[in-house]
Amino acid sequence: MREPIVTLPTVDARIYPRGGLDVLSRDEVARLRDASSGGMHDLLRRCALAVLTSGSPSDDPRAARELYPDFDIQVLQQDRGVRIDLLNAPAMAFVDGEIIRGVAELLFAVVRDLAYTAIELGERSNYDLTTSSGITNAVFGLLRNARILHPADPNLVVCWGGHSIGRDEYVYTKQAGYELGLRGLDICTGCGPGAMKGPMKGATIAHAKQRKRSTRYIGITEPGIIAAESPNPIVNHLVIMPDIEKRLEAFVRIAHGIIVFPGGVGTAEEILYLLGILLREENRDLPFPLILTGPAISAPYFEQIDQFIRLTLGEAAASRYEIVIGDGAAVARKMAQGIKRVREYRIAQKDSFFFNWALEVPQEFQQPFVPTHEAMAALDLHHGRKPHELAADLRRAFSGIVAGNVKEDGMRRIEAHGPFDIHGDHDMMRALDALLRAFVEQRRMKIAGEYRPCYRVLA
Repeated sequence: MREPIVTLPTVDARIYPRGGLDVLSRDEVARLRDASSGGMHDLLRRCALAVLTSGSPSDDPRAARELYPDFDIQVLQQDRGVRIDLLNAPAMAFVDGEIIRGVAELLFAVVRDLAYTAIELGERSNYDLTTSSGITNAVFGLLRNARILHPADPNLVVCWGGHSIGRDEYVYTKQAGYELGLRGLDICTGCGPGAMKGPMKGATIAHAKQRKRSTRYIGITEPGIIAAESPNPIVNHLVIMPDIEKRLEAFVRIAHGIIVFPGGVGTAEEILYLLGILLREENRDLPFPLILTGPAISAPYFEQIDQFIRLTLGEAAASRYEIVIGDGAAVARKMAQGIKRVREYRIAQKDSFFFNWALEVPQEFQQPFVPTHEAMAALDLHHGRKPHELAADLRRAFSGIVAGNVKEDGMRRIEAHGPFDIHGDHDMMRALDALLRAFVEQRRMKIAGEYRPCYRVLA
């Protein structure tokens, strides 16, 4: 017997963006309306639907499209500016027939970023994406176009962590965010639920208590992730980077410090990305506060992460971070002190407050990694390599698992060809397998449903 088809209420609407998306060129509109295989329309539709279903409990990127199969979006340029037509849009994004203002702002951000990417990073791009400096300039251009680069005193804390975390861990992220907010610090996350929402939620209360009027809750995502991790409703500045590597570089370029809460493979990927960069000789003396933290129940999680890092990357990598358990106020104090040192360093080096130009990010951390079965099997996960080079391949391994878990392209590859095979030195693979098994047992891989591994770890 077939399952009954679930139909959810929908709305047709016409909205007019204001501020930051006043006009588009004919070329930009044509790209966004192009429904061919090389066009942007399907990507626009997927990202827009993710925004309109903000707050969804699912981390399956296909779920929203199955619930709203007839949804469509059209972008038109008129004499008086841009018009967006929504057809069969989720009613949850509307109140009494009017789209929720915050949802509308995020929707405009989707159109803005995809239009910019289609032109500025397309075939006729002015950026040289074959060089490290060219990629960094492209990241800067995207962030500037999104209007989140402000020449104010350093106060932006990037918070990393998983979308699938326990209740105690979520409450702790809110407490830590509250303490950060009391100290006037703004929050940037991956924009989704769980550890990406908690710090923002805590900071909103603290900012209100401190009567902080100009607040930034920045969410940075990318097309492959946004459908699985829809923006949480607190995000007031959304940026969609074209791929995971540019997303990660955006985080570390705008961050004045980073806090890592409990998470899964995506969080491990982020940690390895940052440590791989900080381990380079050029970045040795660069102040970059990095704190790993969670409630007492998370202590074993961070112990295992710490052991894995020491085994693979060595003691020098472990010296770049501090682990604080069960004390959100101490985390906030340490972060505020660390950001003060960042401010002093950048003044001395005549570097900008709003974009960390001094940080050297090599190409192996910038070039997009496509996690095919062949690419995953070819990763060089062996001792004897330079730590930053090993970190780059470890990051790619975790990135591939993220793709197999929640990205449509990765999920299709797993369905067609089975799990990815990951090879390496025996002790390293044993530690990796133990870490991944712990993620599965602690339900850090998926929000709902039984998790089926998309990988095999082989010595």
